[in-house]
Amino acid sequence: MGAILLRREKYVDADGDLVELVLWQVPRSAAYPDGIRYRLAFVLAGTTKPAVLYDNHHPKGHHRHCGAAQIAYTFSTVGELLVDFLADVRRAKVDRKEATR
Repeated sequence: MGAILLRREKYVDADGDLVELVLWQVPRSAAYPDGIRYRLAFVLAGTTKPAVLYDNHHPKGHHRHCGAAQIAYTFSTVGELLVDFLADVRRAKVDRKEATR
């Protein structure tokens, strides 16, 4: 079995920010023991680097980038992954609004 695309979504939200969600079901392996591969990105309008990025490429495994910080991420389910990602997106939006005051 090869990779099966579970979700591919890319859009610009009402604030002009870019959101991209890509998730695949993959065979369980040493590289992907959970059988999932993903890249979830949030890019603030007017910038090119993601303000929030969740991914699990080999060999790093599950991790997230928030600004310049790279942090290990404990994966449980795809649903929880999306909830956590969107919570970090909301925080990045709040941080931007506070920085421009």
